[in-house]
Amino acid sequence: MKHYYSIVRSTLLEHVPRGHLAAAALISAGLLILIGSSNDSSPQAVSVQSVNIPGLEIQGTETQATPIAIPPVEAIIQEVAAKAETPVAEAQTPIGPQWKEFTVQNGDNLSILFKRAGLNDRSIYELFSDAKDAKDLRHIRPGQKMSFLVENGRLTGLKYVINELNSLTFERGNKGFTGKQIALKPDIKYAFRQATIDSSLYMAGKRAGMPSNLTMEMANIFGWDIDFALDIQKGDSFKVMYEEQFLDGKRIGVGKVMAAEFTNGGKTFKAVRYTDKEGNSAYYTPDGRGMHKAFLRTPIEFARISSHFNLARKHPVLHIIRAHKGTDYAAARGTPIRATGNGKVSFAGVKGGYGNVVIIQHGQGIATLYGHMNGFAKGVRNGSRVSQGDVIGYVGSTGLASGPHLHYEFHVNGQVRNPVTVPLPKSIGIEKTEIARFTETTRPLIAKLDQFKSSNRLAIANNSTNSN
Repeated sequence: MKHYYSIVRSTLLEHVPRGHLAAAALISAGLLILIGSSNDSSPQAVSVQSVNIPGLEIQGTETQATPIAIPPVEAIIQEVAAKAETPVAEAQTPIGPQWKEFTVQNGDNLSILFKRAGLNDRSIYELFSDAKDAKDLRHIRPGQKMSFLVENGRLTGLKYVINELNSLTFERGNKGFTGKQIALKPDIKYAFRQATIDSSLYMAGKRAGMPSNLTMEMANIFGWDIDFALDIQKGDSFKVMYEEQFLDGKRIGVGKVMAAEFTNGGKTFKAVRYTDKEGNSAYYTPDGRGMHKAFLRTPIEFARISSHFNLARKHPVLHIIRAHKGTDYAAARGTPIRATGNGKVSFAGVKGGYGNVVIIQHGQGIATLYGHMNGFAKGVRNGSRVSQGDVIGYVGSTGLASGPHLHYEFHVNGQVRNPVTVPLPKSIGIEKTEIARFTETTRPLIAKLDQFKSSNRLAIANNSTNSN
C-alpha cells in the first residue's frame, strides 16, 4: 500500500496538467480514505475499482493488505497543492531587435559589412543621403568595430567605433538618419624615456620602450639642428617626456612630446611644446626661439649619405672628374622625399642626368633640387605650391644613377652650396608680448624633464590639465 501511495502521488505530479491537480488531490484523498476506513488489524481483501484519471489508469484488482500508516488527508492535499503552485521556469526570449557587432577584416568594405548584417546597398544609400557624417564610414580600417540594429529588414541604427576615444552613431528617425559624433576625453599623464645611442636612433628608442611614432616625432623636433643621417654618433643620448592617455584607468595610447633633450657630439639641444593664445602649438627652445627653421636639414628621414658634396669627385657612371654639386642619400626605391622648405615648384620633369627631378624656389634667392626620382607625388607639377615636409616624390634611379638614391642640391643666389653645412635661415620665436605666458607655461615642463637626468626608468607624473 505504501508503494501504491507513492505511485499515485508521483504520477499526479509528473503527468497531470497543473489545472487538474486540485481535483486529482481530492480524488486521491478519497481513495485513501476508502483504503484506510477499516480499523481491523487482521488482513482483509481490499477491492479497488477502476479509476480514470487523465494520465493515470488503475485497473480494478483484489489483494490482501495489512494496515499501513496513512498520512492525514489534509497533509496530502497541501503537498499536492503546493507542488501545483510552484512556478515552472520558462525560457527567456529576446524582446525586440538586437545589435549585431562585426569586426572589420582585411579586404572588407561597407557593402560587405552591410551584407553580413542582412542589409543591401540601398541601406547604404539611405544612410549616406541623410547623414553627412556617414562619409567617414569610407575610411574603415581592419580591427575597428561596426554594429547594426536591424528591424523588419531595415537599418534603424549603426555604431562605428573609430578608436577607443572616438565613435560615430546613426539613428533612423521620422526624417531619416541623423549622425552623432562621440569623443571621449582621456586622462593625461606624463611619461619619461631616455637612452644612449650605440647603433641608431630607431634602435635606441625601441630599446627604451618608445613607440616608433614617438621616435619619429622627436627626430622631427630636432631635425632642423641635427642631421640624423650624418650627425648621429655612438654615445649620443636623448631623454623625452611625453603624454600617455588613459581611459577608465586603462592606458590606451600616447600623445604629444611635451619636452625633450638631445645630446649630439657633446652639444645639447632642448625643446618644449607650447600652445599660444590662438591655439597654435609648436616647439621652442627654453628661451623662446623656435625649433622650426625655414628649412629641414635633410629631405629623407633616417637615410644615409652615400656621396658627399665634392666639386672634384669622379663620377661613378661616367668615370670622369665631374663636380658633385649636392649630397646623395641612399635609400630604398620608393622612399618618400620631402620638401625641405615652403616654396613653389619651378620645374617637375625629366632633366638630363638628373632623370626625374623637382626644383623648388623658396624666395630670398634660395632654391633646392631633388634628382633621380622614381616618380612624383600627386599634385606636384610646374607652378604648384608645397609646404615644408610635404612629400614631393619617391626615391629612384632615373638618369645617370648607379642605384636608387636621392641627389639633393641647395642653391643660394644661383651658387651651389653644400646642403650639409650651409647656414639655414633662423626661425621665428615667441612674440615679446607673449614671452611671460610662455615662460610661466613651459618652465614646469623643463623642470620635470631635468628631474629625470639620472633616471633610466619609466616615470609617470599626473598632469592636471590637458595639453594641445
